[in-house]
Amino acid sequence: MNPTLIWHLALRYLRGKRSGNAVPILSRISMVAIAVSSAAMIVVFSVFNGLEGVVKQLYTGFYPDIRVTAAKGRFFTVDPALKQKVEAVKGIAATTLVIEDNAIVNNTNTKEQKVIMLKGIDRSYMSVNNIRDSISGEDSVSAGKPYTAIAGINILNELGADITNIFSTIELYYPNPANKNFNPASGEIFRPLELHPAGMFHISEEFDNKYILAPLPLVQTLFFQEGKYTSVEFRVTPGMESEVQAALQQLFGSKFLVETRFEQNKTMFMVMRSEKWAIYAILVMVLLVASFNLVGALAMLVMEKQKDIAILKAMGALPATIRMVFMLEGLLWSLFGGLAGIVLATIVCVIQQQFGIVRVGGSFLMDVYPVDMNIQDFVLVIVTIAAVGLLAALYPAARATRAPAPVLKSA
Repeated sequence: MNPTLIWHLALRYLRGKRSGNAVPILSRISMVAIAVSSAAMIVVFSVFNGLEGVVKQLYTGFYPDIRVTAAKGRFFTVDPALKQKVEAVKGIAATTLVIEDNAIVNNTNTKEQKVIMLKGIDRSYMSVNNIRDSISGEDSVSAGKPYTAIAGINILNELGADITNIFSTIELYYPNPANKNFNPASGEIFRPLELHPAGMFHISEEFDNKYILAPLPLVQTLFFQEGKYTSVEFRVTPGMESEVQAALQQLFGSKFLVETRFEQNKTMFMVMRSEKWAIYAILVMVLLVASFNLVGALAMLVMEKQKDIAILKAMGALPATIRMVFMLEGLLWSLFGGLAGIVLATIVCVIQQQFGIVRVGGSFLMDVYPVDMNIQDFVLVIVTIAAVGLLAALYPAARATRAPAPVLKSA
């Protein structure tokens, strides 16, 4: 049978005709149900992508594109020759050396104390990590007197420190690793470091309650780790993360871990991906329920077109050809409904992007729900709709091939 004839019949049945039966009405209802389901998929996916993008943006302040840490232990040294080889790796845009560990901080005036994560940074840190836009006050730290630091806003609020008051200082304490029994007679228990908080950052509760940034050499001295680091961090040319990671792993060797931003936060990103697939599974179930109307409409179409089926058989059409006509019909019904839903969802998403109609209440991270349309989501929805349409057409198409052909009376 000519494929053109199959398409002609399927398109003719798609248009339908004005009659007293319910097939055209049921087919339109099926298309509307699929359109609503597909629109919901695109809108939910786009909002989820937007929220995921906001979360990822938050993590760029403290999690670089690629980070190198020791596989065992915490502190390590970087050989100058290795550093030169690393800087020659293609795709690395910027490099920074970092040392960090827990420390105790207190306000020298109020004596309020708190355990924080102290991070020693160099001049390149702001070029690697995207934190500068979140900083108020000074966006750099000074290793010359007065020593300065940048702290999370919640830490400064708890300590009562003021970035605008040059006399407002905080004092950091780190335990002496040589004094294992904390015995005052055997030497200093804690090493102190006094700093002026010249800047503060406001990112999220996770970071605002945890981090203080200070000059790298001062923190190395405080930690009794002069010349040592806890990580080497890199900003990488977009799209070259895998190549750079492989090159760095070869240079540093098996004694070091070379991790991308995803691997540094594997649990969080795995949860986010799992949530997206869970949402997809729920919406597919909704789409399957909506496809029940499609099955009923196609079954009624098969009953209505018994005379057409008889003519096709008389013309020598094989059962596979008749099955193909109704399979194609189910595919067209689902795709027309799905494409209409995708167009509707695209309009809704564009309106949200441009005008921010739906707003977020009580959040400092965003004023409106973010929307990020992804071409992969569109492809996934179209493929899903096509699969559901073919699945819904299986039973009616099989029934069409088994139905007995009525006897055609001659004139």
